[in-house]
Amino acid sequence: MIIVTEMLYGGYVILMSRVKDIRLKVIPSNVANDFIKKNHYSGKVMQNSSLHFGAFLDDILHGVMSFGSPIDKRKVLNLVNTDNTNINSKWNEMLELNRMAFDEVLPKYSESRCISIATKLIKKNAPHIKWILSFADGTQCGDGTIYRASGFDLMQIKRNSTIYKLSSGEIAAKHGTSKKNFTQARKLKGFQLAYIYKLSKDCEYANDPIPYSEIEEMGASMYRGKKICDSGVKRSTASFQDVGGGAIPTESLQLERQYA
Repeated sequence: MIIVTEMLYGGYVILMSRVKDIRLKVIPSNVANDFIKKNHYSGKVMQNSSLHFGAFLDDILHGVMSFGSPIDKRKVLNLVNTDNTNINSKWNEMLELNRMAFDEVLPKYSESRCISIATKLIKKNAPHIKWILSFADGTQCGDGTIYRASGFDLMQIKRNSTIYKLSSGEIAAKHGTSKKNFTQARKLKGFQLAYIYKLSKDCEYANDPIPYSEIEEMGASMYRGKKICDSGVKRSTASFQDVGGGAIPTESLQLERQYA
């Protein structure tokens, strides 16, 4: 992929994207969590996360992907049947991409390419994991552009029922284990979108994937916390990818195991 950066002396200055210079490394949870607190829009980590990939450029950490169990697996296992049967997926056959945070230093297409490599590494090194789940927060952040560019299937579009603004001004998710006071909280308007990436041919969806076009049809389109239908809001070409370029594996993205 070639990026034209500027005009010089009547000709184009052409630079090769540095996406292929990114290195993925398994990193300790304390390093990952510190980065997520500083760079994720929520400022919060998921305690369920157990596998953390760091995206490094010139040996500097610029992105983190944290995988682990969902808050309540019982609510998501019925999305996928495994072993070519009608039996719901087992609890140890899936992971959720709990948190993903990248800073502005990495070049275009870094997120989708790193997701692609991470899923391939999980498939190779943890063959019992058969599918990956992730949620796009179409209430506060975005509708999942990166997941679509990475080949994920859209499985659910639901109006928000869990994200509230507390009387203190804090934004919090309401679920069975929450200890926040939601007495005077206001539920935020928006959507939650569920995406799945199948790692195994044994997986069968309980229901057919939803066409991406339904996101716009339902009014669920969002980019960087703004509704797409809002006046003047446009997707940036730096993040919006019409082709699945991130699904192309490269030898330059390598797993280098690190220990805390």
